[in-house]
Amino acid sequence: MNKQAQRVLTALWHTLLFSRRVLTGFLVNHGILLAGGVGYNVLLSIVPLFAVFVAVLSRVVDEAQLISTIHAQAQLLVPGNAGLLVETAEQLIDDKVYIGGIGFLGLLFFSSLAFRMLEDAISIIFYRRAHPHTRRFWVSALLPYIYVLVLGIGVLALTLLVAIVNRISGGDHGFSVVDLRLSWEAEAVLYGFGFIGIGLLFTSIYKVLPVVRIALRRALVGGFIAAVLWELSLWVLVYYFENISLVNTVYGSFATLIVVLLSFEVGAVIVLLGAQVIAELERSAAAGVAWYEEADEADL
Repeated sequence: MNKQAQRVLTALWHTLLFSRRVLTGFLVNHGILLAGGVGYNVLLSIVPLFAVFVAVLSRVVDEAQLISTIHAQAQLLVPGNAGLLVETAEQLIDDKVYIGGIGFLGLLFFSSLAFRMLEDAISIIFYRRAHPHTRRFWVSALLPYIYVLVLGIGVLALTLLVAIVNRISGGDHGFSVVDLRLSWEAEAVLYGFGFIGIGLLFTSIYKVLPVVRIALRRALVGGFIAAVLWELSLWVLVYYFENISLVNTVYGSFATLIVVLLSFEVGAVIVLLGAQVIAELERSAAAGVAWYEEADEADL
């Protein structure tokens, strides 16, 4: 066996050892259970989050253009069911009887639930028994709302950018949940920047939510790998639900809810697995051992 083949086999063996360590740590931390909690809270938060965006941002930009942008971003989260989520958010905003000052605060609270749950899940994965870290209460209390604010700014910027591209390319400005009637250039901008936005969102989760300090390089790599896995998993889920699954037969009218919930739970598993990878790399670095070697808790 030549040296090149030996290096490849050694790298594969080290990767296998590291993957086993990551999966073991993920199961020890009850990652599937955590992902279920995160997915459920994302389901609770997604419609209030869109409703908050529509209620606030429609005061400064065209509502039809804003809705089309939000619909395109929802397609990155739940392809095939984005129209239902956006229509629900629109109906919630149009119901003036229930939306007031207190109602808006309620929407803001529920829109932050997913980030609260995700912070708790991330803290479990990055917990170090030898040197436990804590975060000030007010920081944890404000973090979810900071995320909502940043996402709102991102949606506003993307809406304005798409409007400019759409006008330059001569696209129609009409809106329909079924047919967005955007130019192909505007659709490409929506998809491209939406994907980058998801990658940066995952990166910020890995960089900001852990109480321990995470290297930006590892957070970026983990964030965009998670974004790619998220996109691939959604394609697989769409194919499965459309061609193989009996979910429509088994659950009937609840089928859409089940599909959306499972999509969010799979996404949560991907995000938490990425966090587990980064946590193991950080532990190896802190212990001064190679990335594939298991760190002794006493050395951390």
